Amino acid sequence: MKQAKKTSVKVNIFYQMLYEVLALSLPLITAPYISRVLGAEKIGIYSFTYSIAAYFGMFSMLGVKNHGNREIAKNREDKNKVSVIFCSIYFIQFLMSCLMVSVYIIYVSTLSVEFKNIFWIQLIYIFSYMLDINWLFFGLELFKYTSIRNIIIKIATFAATFLFVRNSDDLWKYCLVLAVGALASEGFMWACVRTYIRLGKPQKDIVLANIKPMLVMFIPVLATSLYNIMDKIMLGSLSSKIQLGFYENSEKITNCVKTVILSVGTVMMPRMSMLAAKNDAKKAERYMGLSIEIIMFCAFSFSFGIAAVAHLFAPLYWGNEFAQCDVLLVGLCVALPFSAFGNFIRTQYMIPHGMDRQYITAVIVSAGVNAVANLLLIPLLGAEGAVVGTVIAEGGVCIIQGYFVRKNMELKTYIKKSVPYMGFGMVMYMAVKFLAFELNDSVASLIVQILLGATIYVLLTVIYMKYSKNELLEGLINRYRRRK
Repeated sequence: MKQAKKTSVKVNIFYQMLYEVLALSLPLITAPYISRVLGAEKIGIYSFTYSIAAYFGMFSMLGVKNHGNREIAKNREDKNKVSVIFCSIYFIQFLMSCLMVSVYIIYVSTLSVEFKNIFWIQLIYIFSYMLDINWLFFGLELFKYTSIRNIIIKIATFAATFLFVRNSDDLWKYCLVLAVGALASEGFMWACVRTYIRLGKPQKDIVLANIKPMLVMFIPVLATSLYNIMDKIMLGSLSSKIQLGFYENSEKITNCVKTVILSVGTVMMPRMSMLAAKNDAKKAERYMGLSIEIIMFCAFSFSFGIAAVAHLFAPLYWGNEFAQCDVLLVGLCVALPFSAFGNFIRTQYMIPHGMDRQYITAVIVSAGVNAVANLLLIPLLGAEGAVVGTVIAEGGVCIIQGYFVRKNMELKTYIKKSVPYMGFGMVMYMAVKFLAFELNDSVASLIVQILLGATIYVLLTVIYMKYSKNELLEGLINRYRRRK
């Protein structure tokens, strides 16, 4: 059993972002192909069946991702304790997964729908949740291993999509490729478990001690699912599979972007949990000051950038059938900065400092408002109603979390650090929109607009950082000079 080496935050963020960029790029390459081959309705069927399977998978995990990550991070310097904690927490996860597999089989067996075969394929996802132990490696800050493994699986899934999905009758093949890819990704993690922990019998007292905190951490997961998963189920039930197909494609773009942004929080949470356990507030504040700039730089660049080209991007990228996705993209972009700032508060302060009750309250209130908004708006507006509900939910979580930590965090400082990037995003948006009036609707025009927007945003950021003597930029410059 090997001691996990302490890796720098910068290296962890690099590997995690490397994976997230690939996870962003490959679906973006396959999406135009899949949209034209399968069409909006088939994509809606995939989204509907996957969302239901994901609900069962979510129950199999309870709150293990955040709770397990935090517990491993707190005790990572004690190898024996980490082993005991892992075995005890995973025992709960395994039992819950077995239960959810059984319930899902009963559920699908009693269904009478034309795409029951797709539901059976999605069962594979629940088995992937059973094998999911990413929380162990995240807690040990072994992001390099998880990133490389994910990259290999993503590339294989990408190739298989083009190889096997050829026409509209291949929906089942598309679902099978994605589900098997997810299962393989989680299965490979077990190959090196024994390198870092000692597998053994779970200890009854530790199992029982972890049930309550796991259930507590599951409440916000369940509440969050109302606007991350349930909105798709409600859209598929209250509207149509075609509207769900529009929403699925639009959300996939912003979710890919969101995943890249939130990867900073994924990397920082175990480190912040360890610093909280050591009461090292000074170092924690420094890390938070640097990470908020990275997070909001990405959030505002993507949100304003996507919104600026959405009208041209949607029909060129997915085909004319998906032209109305431009409005959905703009709406979802509004939610991105709220999601980013809310995740910053949650992963870098609330969870590391054990503010579970406040976090749960924020998510439950927002999820309730979102559910009501969906019930009222989806029957009237379809996918646009679901987008409005998502914006309300993300904004609500961010604001309520901010209220709870206002006395403990220097929120004004972090908001002040974020404002310049919002300004740069607005300038970029207006410049791209002005240029769009002078260009025709073509792929070349889209590329020119994207390049112009990116150039303006980066230039404004560099000028701002240089004249404000920004620590992040100075650190990068000093590192470059040392290498020369």
